[in-house]
Amino acid sequence: MLVIIGYIIVCASVFGGFALAGGHLAALFQPLELLMIGGAALGAFLVGNNNKAIKATLAALPSLFKGSRYTKELYMELMSLLFEVLSKVRKEGLMSIEGDIDSPQESPLFSKYPAVLADHHIVEFMTDYLRLMVSGNMDAFQIENLMDNEIETHHHEGAVPAHVIAKVGDGLPAFGIVAAVMGVVHTMESVGIPPAELGMLIAHALVGTFLGILLAYGFVGPLASLLEQKLEESSKMFQCVKVTLLASLNGYAPALAVEFGRKVLFSTERPTFNELEDHIKKSKTK
Repeated sequence: MLVIIGYIIVCASVFGGFALAGGHLAALFQPLELLMIGGAALGAFLVGNNNKAIKATLAALPSLFKGSRYTKELYMELMSLLFEVLSKVRKEGLMSIEGDIDSPQESPLFSKYPAVLADHHIVEFMTDYLRLMVSGNMDAFQIENLMDNEIETHHHEGAVPAHVIAKVGDGLPAFGIVAAVMGVVHTMESVGIPPAELGMLIAHALVGTFLGILLAYGFVGPLASLLEQKLEESSKMFQCVKVTLLASLNGYAPALAVEFGRKVLFSTERPTFNELEDHIKKSKTK
């Protein structure tokens, strides 16, 4: 929603200011200029990226028009699930969760937290390392190193769409200049026409530069920044799981291990100690 509101403000400010200054909006409507700029940008997008990057970018675009799913409620569900899993391990031993981590979709424990269960990436991350803990063949330092490598891989993969969109945005002003040069070439071909018509051709050529810059900095560039922010948000889920499991491996009680995980969250979504404690108590009564 904020993306759409931002686009409306950009258009209202630029085109509204132009109209208030006495400009004619119809002069800015140049579909052929848009065709040259948009077509060149699309072609460069296809040339400069492999299938994996293209698919990742197209899959990421719809998320830009949705609000963040990483809310305080989701984090409380995640930490409540971690608390219950670690409590079960502490009471019944590591082998007691083998069935839960092998089939989380069918596990009564995981099923109590559908918002977490819906994120297969975080569920897979959690169950994989719980499985390593059950095996008992790795120490905390080895598991931490493996977690760091996996989170880094996740971050690099998630950064691909942002990088691709940023590159497209960087190229749009240049494609606007290309469209403007084409317009100037056409104008020079028509130098013998009346001055009024010649002025219109020059204006049309300048619109290409205007559109390239506007699209780059008002529309495409901000999307890359937003994708980077969303990537940082998604990484917090993995960091929360990592810190909590490592604290448990180092011998801390479930309540304290979850507190470690709570501390790595952004302050805007981090629940207070009392909020998390109340949520865990309610979850245990379900």
